Amino acid sequence: MQEPIEIWLVGNTGLRNPNRIQEGFFVFAQSSFTGKLHGRENEIGFMKLLNEKGIIQNEDGRDESGSHARKWRLMFAKNGFIYPQLKARDGRQEELGPLDELTPFGKTFLTADTYPAVQECYLRAMSVEQYPMPDGKGYFSPLRWLLAVMLELKRRTGSSEISRIEFALWGHTTNPAYCLEEVVERILDLRKRRREAPAKRPFDRQEIAARGENYNKKAGNFLDYSDMNMRYLRISGMFQRKGRGLVIAPARLVLAEQLAKTTANTGPLIEEYKILCGGAPLPTDRLDIAKTLLTDLAGQMKARHILFDISDLPLTTAMEVNIARQRLEGILARTDEIKYAKEQRGQWQEIADYMSLLIKGGGKTVYDEDYAVEVPKDETPAYLEWVLWRAVLAIGHMVNPPYEVRGFRLDSDFMPVSAAGGGKGDLYCEFEEFMILTEVTMSSSSRQEAMEGEPVRRHVSDAVLKYDKPVYGLFIAVKIDTNTAETFRHGIWYAKGDVRQRLNIVPLTLAQFQSFFVSMFRAGQAGPEKLRELILCCEAGRDVQDAPGWKAYIDDTVAKKAGEFARGTVRGTGR
Repeated sequence: MQEPIEIWLVGNTGLRNPNRIQEGFFVFAQSSFTGKLHGRENEIGFMKLLNEKGIIQNEDGRDESGSHARKWRLMFAKNGFIYPQLKARDGRQEELGPLDELTPFGKTFLTADTYPAVQECYLRAMSVEQYPMPDGKGYFSPLRWLLAVMLELKRRTGSSEISRIEFALWGHTTNPAYCLEEVVERILDLRKRRREAPAKRPFDRQEIAARGENYNKKAGNFLDYSDMNMRYLRISGMFQRKGRGLVIAPARLVLAEQLAKTTANTGPLIEEYKILCGGAPLPTDRLDIAKTLLTDLAGQMKARHILFDISDLPLTTAMEVNIARQRLEGILARTDEIKYAKEQRGQWQEIADYMSLLIKGGGKTVYDEDYAVEVPKDETPAYLEWVLWRAVLAIGHMVNPPYEVRGFRLDSDFMPVSAAGGGKGDLYCEFEEFMILTEVTMSSSSRQEAMEGEPVRRHVSDAVLKYDKPVYGLFIAVKIDTNTAETFRHGIWYAKGDVRQRLNIVPLTLAQFQSFFVSMFRAGQAGPEKLRELILCCEAGRDVQDAPGWKAYIDDTVAKKAGEFARGTVRGTGR
């Protein structure tokens, strides 16, 4: 295979998180830029609007070209949410639809109010064959092609798994013009030689250099584009993480087989665009296939002894069958989340490493070529909520299930999709004898108190009225502003009817919480009672000191408690 290599892109390196596209599209749909997203003036205007709405960060005004807007426009068009621009050779624009206007599929995307619904929109978009074949005679779908490759891997090895380096060299660098069996043979050969290599990183560099002889751009693109492409592919719901690579989601294997039956066609591009913009059909739109998927999923759940009941649902149309399947998928997701929660106690070191990255404002820690943790710098708020959720799951002993603790959305790999919306607290951790409401923020400026002081007290007050047990508030930020500490030091809130409440809210820096968290686990003493003891000890100093003094007292208290764990002077099980 000495053909010139081209890497296909299902996403955009300037917009690496596909989970952000919908919030940007909401802004676009309600703006004056619908139908007018071309031209420098409109591009700059839309970019400024995205910045004003907090969707992008361009506060210093470094980008004056409108490039951010062009990246968003590209992803809107590529997924069929707006009418893309047709080249003259592909047909007339009026045959497709007005440039940059919302499509019927775009309007459907706006109404997708659950994560599975969002995933289905992306799956429909990615199933369309709109990427040009190398010979210029037809188009292909990267998603369908990759499914075909991974299903052949499963046939040959028993697993559909494809590693990061395998995807980098033989996944997104190939297409249906290649022989499927030969591509899989190359992957298996690479896998065998890598397994036998004494050092993985030098081996990977050598393989990238060899494959790069037929690639006329930066060799770094092989891995850099891999991470972005795999992230976009995962949002289709067809794939899950496997290390730093991918595996076909077990519940989607039957659908994968259907999608992989065709990977390319020779029809005109305008016809593919019409399908894309109208909402591409899926095999599950057919009653027989929908029933096959439902039967397969029910069989998987029975094999895992997961109880379910869909006897109340009609199963006469494809839509009705898909609704039943979605119910089962919801039960399966909750079951898997409970299993994930139980695993967190053994993941405390990784959780602490994520905290370290958040303290630095984002970044990546690579343990080896197959294992790394990363916090994207523009997603730190979502990751902060997520890592604190994982921390309380690791501490354990909550009486409410993990999906009721959090307010943010997860993908199928239990990674954060977005931060929780307003109107309620971030983490509701209910234990047998007390409740801890945890609020988090990445804000560290003098605006912190204005942004967090009122809602945090209101949420804790609501919890005090709701729960018939002591309620403690835990406020965690990378840095605690002194004015925030002063507000929580008083902790006064007037509930309905002017009922005066003295709320128990302790502000901790993420570094302080991390120190205490790590010390508990290293001492084998992790438990919610230890966390309550810390909160009570920190509260003890709030009435005898001003805010700066209380912050110093909290810091000393955390250090003292962590030291007691290290010296082995803490007794009890932590419960």
